[in-house]
Order: sequence, then structure tokens, then C-alpha cells
Amino acid sequence: MKAMILAAGLGTRLRPLTDDRPKALVELNGRTLLEITLTRLQTFGVTEAIINVHHFAEILIAYLKSKNNFGMRIEVSREDDQLLDTGGGLKKAAWFFQENSAHLDEPFLLHNVDIISDIGVTAMLQFHTQRHAVATLAVQSRLSSRQLLFNNNLQLIARESGTANPGCAPGAVPTQPSSEQLHALAFSGIHILSPRLLPLITETGAFSIIDTYLRLASQGQKILAFRHDHSYWRDLGKPADLTQAAVEIRWLETS
Repeated sequence: MKAMILAAGLGTRLRPLTDDRPKALVELNGRTLLEITLTRLQTFGVTEAIINVHHFAEILIAYLKSKNNFGMRIEVSREDDQLLDTGGGLKKAAWFFQENSAHLDEPFLLHNVDIISDIGVTAMLQFHTQRHAVATLAVQSRLSSRQLLFNNNLQLIARESGTANPGCAPGAVPTQPSSEQLHALAFSGIHILSPRLLPLITETGAFSIIDTYLRLASQGQKILAFRHDHSYWRDLGKPADLTQAAVEIRWLETS
């Protein structure tokens, strides 16, 4: 199984820890966020990964070399001139998932480097495959400033507008009956994608993959929610989050 790890961001919220290194090399309990992500994905059968890089790219590349790529095949997608955001980054790296015609139907993972969780990726993959989804997003019922709206069939409908009526990003128009309940859920930064998504990405330059999902959902493509409400999950975007996660992880490992 293949994966892409999104690691090109500047890590501004993690300063001063990212003043001299990429956010992927910030440490949690003595291990870099990149090591934690890669070793966890290996437990789910990921053997090949591509990592997008920008901020302190050479340091990250040298780190991978020093670790012998953690025994994996690892490619690097450089975004030297412009950060491409999640959608643009995936589009630039699409070749990695299209290079072997024998595996063009094999789903792959897209994973933010600055999150930590115990989400059951195997169950998520099974959910994705059984429902023939184009994309499956790990989501939770939790407070978030960027909620996504799903219908009772767990199909993506819109992005929460913060108003009395659900609002949509460009191209995302609710098609379900107005009486149907919508579920506002927070995205957790883990996606399982079918390769058939890749040629459907028509956006260019730097863009969020969420905008692509909203457009495709409005066109009838299956963009589904995988709920993991009872899983451990934390965004490691700030130094305080790292401090909290360090305590939580120790507790989880000893419980």
C-alpha cells in the first residue's frame, strides 16, 4: 500500500520549534513526527510513501537518508517555489500513484504529518472499499472552526458556513431534501483515496483538496465520512499540543 504524507507547511504555529527545522522533524517523546507517522503507517501495510517538502527541505531529505528511509521506498515531492496546499501537493505527486498500471485500482492514504491518532486505518480502508468511494475522510464529532457537513448516508454535502443555514463552498450544492438532517463533523487529516480521484482534480496551482471534494460531491461522486468518535486524536499544531500529547501518549501506552 502507498501513502502520501503532507509535510511541506511552514509550521508557523509551532514556532520557535520550527525556526531551525521542518515541522515533520519536531519531536514528541524523543521521536520526530515524521517517524511516528511512517512507523504507524507501516503497521497498516504501507511500504511506499511520498512526502512533500518545502520548509527546510534539505534537512528533511538528509534525515530520511540517515534513517535509511525507515526501510521503505520513499520519494520526495519538492515544492521549492510555491507551497501548493493539500490539493496542489497531491496533484503534483499524482505520478507516484499512477506509475504501475497493475495497481491503478489500489487505494492509498493521504496523511497530515502533524496529527497523531489511533484511528483504525484497516477498518477505514474496508469501509472505503466496500462502498466504492472516491474518497473517505476520517472525521469526529468535536469542536472545530472548519466543520464539514454530511448527510445520513455519510456523503459529503457542504462546508459549515457558521450561519443558520448550511453554506457551501463553490461548487458544493446540497441535493438532499431540506428536511434531512446534516451532521457537522470535524475532519481529522487522514484520507483514503481511490486513484480514480486523481484525473478528476481539475483545480490548478495552490488549492485545498477539500474544495475538490466539495466540487466532486456536488457532481455525485462518493466522498464519504468515516467516523472515529471514540478514537484518540490530536492536532500537533502548537507547542502546547505537543506537551499535552506527550502526557496522553504515555498514559495510553501504560493503560
